[in-house]
Amino acid sequence: MINKVKTFSLLAILSVIFIIVGKLLAGNTGMTLFFILSLVINFFSYYFSDKIVLALYRAKPLPYNEFPEVHHIVKEVAHKAGIKKPGVYIVPVHQPNAFATGRNPENGAVVLTYGILKLLNLRELQGVIAHEISHIKNRDTLIQTISATIVGALTYIANVFRWIAIFGIEGEDDRGNAIYLFVLSIIAPIAALLIHFAISRSREYLADETGAKMIRDPLALANALEKLDFSTKRMPVNVNPANSHMFIVNPAYKHGFITSLFSTHPPVEERIRRLRKLSHVI
Repeated sequence: MINKVKTFSLLAILSVIFIIVGKLLAGNTGMTLFFILSLVINFFSYYFSDKIVLALYRAKPLPYNEFPEVHHIVKEVAHKAGIKKPGVYIVPVHQPNAFATGRNPENGAVVLTYGILKLLNLRELQGVIAHEISHIKNRDTLIQTISATIVGALTYIANVFRWIAIFGIEGEDDRGNAIYLFVLSIIAPIAALLIHFAISRSREYLADETGAKMIRDPLALANALEKLDFSTKRMPVNVNPANSHMFIVNPAYKHGFITSLFSTHPPVEERIRRLRKLSHVI
């Protein structure tokens, strides 16, 4: 419940930042335009994000005759979650990873890489699938897509106004406004980005907990995360930062305080610690 309240509070703040920027840049007209733009962004994110992501990563349906046990796990976990079985896809990537997409439980998809099917045993794979189905059940894919899209739009708009601030000065009277515009174009995207990352980290913790309780086996996911973390460090993959939040572990491994602050994922060590603690009460 705490994670859910935190997430929706952060998402509300993010939307407010987007609208306030419109107000500061162009008064009531700007605020209205940015509000309408946010509605348009959310509409397209809601209906088309899953198709775009599946196409982007060249995901194909996982053949049932080759991986019947994986389909069985997905069906069983989806039943425990109280949702229909999501589509199951495979991505031709050797790095072990997984993500979920889809705007709601009726249109969900679990996507597994070739590497994760080779690395994990069935128990660990069940833990990962439970995590991803939790994302679908909790509508995290929709929440994170909206968050990422708002940040992307705000960053683009800020870049435009930054160049206007630099090259659009015609006289001394405009210099103060230009400085104000320039500072705003830097601060607003950073603030929005930090909120987006906080939303993503909060939803990862929630999916860990929900999935572990669903299958009543927190150690399955804990063991899987250990293997995935080790493999990701050995073979990091550069992905579009706008999509890195979807994966169960960050495909582009980075370390350090600053990078953790700007990370879409909480520390794997902390996730494992929480799961092991949860195993004592389930």
